Amino acid sequence: MGSLGNNLYGATSSSVEAATRPSHCDAMSQQIRTFIQMRTNLKVVDNSGAKRVMCIAAKRGKYGARLGDTIIGSVKEAQPRGKVKKGDVVYGVVVRAAMKKGRSDGSEVQFDDNAIVLVNNKGELIGTRVFGPVPHELRKKKHLKILALAEHIV
Repeated sequence: MGSLGNNLYGATSSSVEAATRPSHCDAMSQQIRTFIQMRTNLKVVDNSGAKRVMCIAAKRGKYGARLGDTIIGSVKEAQPRGKVKKGDVVYGVVVRAAMKKGRSDGSEVQFDDNAIVLVNNKGELIGTRVFGPVPHELRKKKHLKILALAEHIV
């Protein structure tokens, strides 16, 4: 009986040490959120017919695109009778990014996913609705039509 108690005590102490000591697996499993760059998959949050777009190129920025930037992408998934088809090369404005963006009041905005709204080469929206939250930083980038159609502005 005494040896059983010692084994139980030894098992508890080793599990406590494992819980307090960070392992390499935990550090590797956390994904680093970076710019939207080539081959990044983005969710489409308008009713243009596309579901998923892969970024081909960012229009500005050395490292990639951030909130409000325009990208060029290829449609990877599309709805059957939408305005855009699978394989089309489209322009899009980044409306949600997983990378943190600092605001002037000291707060930070970060979204769970990367999402875009499709536009034509003149910057006019292809869809007529915008789903989900949209940051108010788009006002500085002159995307007022997206803000007007958005369900929720954060």
